[in-house]
Amino acid sequence: MTHTAKLSWKFPKEFWSANVIELFERCAYYAMFIALTLYLTNSVGFTDVETGFVVAFFAAFLYFMPAILGALADRTGFRAALMMAFAFLTAGYALLGAYQEKTTAIFSLTLIMLGGAAVKPIITGTVAKCSDDAHRARAFSIFYQMVNIGSFAGKSMAKPLRTELGLEYINYFAAAMALVALVATFLFYKSPRIVSTPKPVKEIFAGMKRVLMNFRFMALIFIVAGFWIIQGQLYATMPKYTIRLIGEHASPEWLANINPLVVVLCVIPITHLIRRIRPVGSIAIAMFIIPISALAISLSPLLEAAFGTSISFGRIAMHPITIMMIIGIALQGLAECFLSPRFYEYASKQAPKNEEGLYMGYSYLTTFFAWLTGFIISGYLLEAFCPDPKKLLPDQMATAYAHAHYIWYVFAAIGFAAFLMLLVFKSVTDRMDRKKHVKEAPPKAEPVPFIEEE
Repeated sequence: MTHTAKLSWKFPKEFWSANVIELFERCAYYAMFIALTLYLTNSVGFTDVETGFVVAFFAAFLYFMPAILGALADRTGFRAALMMAFAFLTAGYALLGAYQEKTTAIFSLTLIMLGGAAVKPIITGTVAKCSDDAHRARAFSIFYQMVNIGSFAGKSMAKPLRTELGLEYINYFAAAMALVALVATFLFYKSPRIVSTPKPVKEIFAGMKRVLMNFRFMALIFIVAGFWIIQGQLYATMPKYTIRLIGEHASPEWLANINPLVVVLCVIPITHLIRRIRPVGSIAIAMFIIPISALAISLSPLLEAAFGTSISFGRIAMHPITIMMIIGIALQGLAECFLSPRFYEYASKQAPKNEEGLYMGYSYLTTFFAWLTGFIISGYLLEAFCPDPKKLLPDQMATAYAHAHYIWYVFAAIGFAAFLMLLVFKSVTDRMDRKKHVKEAPPKAEPVPFIEEE
């Protein structure tokens, strides 16, 4: 297709089957993930701290493994690898719900991690291979819409499943969605034609080493991880925090859906609004907003002191914690609109020339580090300020949650520290670039002396 061809929304069957499969996979994952910390503590028996470590390694390596598993999928074929991935996911979700025992839970999460990490590069690879340069933006816009629809649907289903049937039924639902995806893969999915030669595994690890040894790139990754540490509390802290302080009727699953809803509604107009702002400026706005979102959530005790535990809005009455959660999560979604469209653009400029593609493949390390640290920190903070009610004595209940909102002070501090580090990073790298530009600039020509003729 030439560059003068009219753009369309027509894509091969492989593209559409991959996107429908992605919808079911995301529906399964987010239904399970929004309730995972609750399930591991309430049903399996892990402490808050143990749950933090288990989910930290599960979620972090889910984002670390795709590069390796994607290289293997190139060698085995997308269809075979995708069927194996969904077999792992179906078994993992089913085992997680059926056997509420610590060792089995860890084994189940390992299966889910391997399956989910394999699906990521296969589906995105299919989207890329089924679209040319002119249509790639449209192709990925459809893909991201499928991700958001699946995420919204999965978390919406998690609430009634938890309250009406029990936490384990969320995992059964996830297993059913993964099984549907497996059947759809078998019946409808065909591997797209691959014209490139798969990279040797040795080359994959060599590229990884170069990325990890690049101080400039990794510094940016660590700084932006501060954003995702706070964003990740939608899954790490918020479910337990709301249920322990409000009660089992709380709806953390539905509250978490505020974030993708704000992103879907606002990302296009905000991207247009800030189109003339430098990428680092847009990222700085996001990094400034995200700690404010944590501070907003921490203000619920002030609201409760002023208006009580139920605030009416016409026929709707909400707990102060719910109100401040809505405000805080909406701010997180707003911050994401400033960050996501411009981060990859800015990060690519930190990569060495002609290696931008390699480095962008590892941009997900922001989420790896954020999930690894954020969930562990959350476990300790929950144990300290918002402990498991089953482990409290009756005389402790009255004061056990008096300082629960302190949790959000810690995350706000992390966010503000990341914002300040971004400003330092920008200052240092700008100075480095100026020096490099001066050094590489061609020397000025010596002026020719003027000799006056006699």
